Amino acid sequence: MRLLLRWLITAIALGVAVAVVPGITVQGDAFLYVAFTAVILGLINAFVRPLLRLLSCPFILLTLGLFLLVINAFTLWLSAEIAQRVFGIPFVVDGFVPALVGGILISLVSWGLNLLLPDAA
Repeated sequence: MRLLLRWLITAIALGVAVAVVPGITVQGDAFLYVAFTAVILGLINAFVRPLLRLLSCPFILLTLGLFLLVINAFTLWLSAEIAQRVFGIPFVVDGFVPALVGGILISLVSWGLNLLLPDAA
């Protein structure tokens, strides 16, 4: 149940980014494509992001954590690329700036929605 809820939060946050950030677009059945891209983003965040954080630890320390924003941007861009190239989903992140702004927005929306949920430990 918790996994499904996390996926839903990620899908909502991704949908907000598509609606608000110029340069992040999806064509066709937007809800279905955003939902599927949220699965891809969740898998990348679960498996690739920890490795990126470990490998870039000196940069994270040097920039006082700001390099984490670059990692967020990269994972969003990578999710869009996998969605397009592997699955043919027309989810587009058009460059670094939209990926950076989208990553920040997705993080903020996810954080806000997680605050509304009861802590199920």
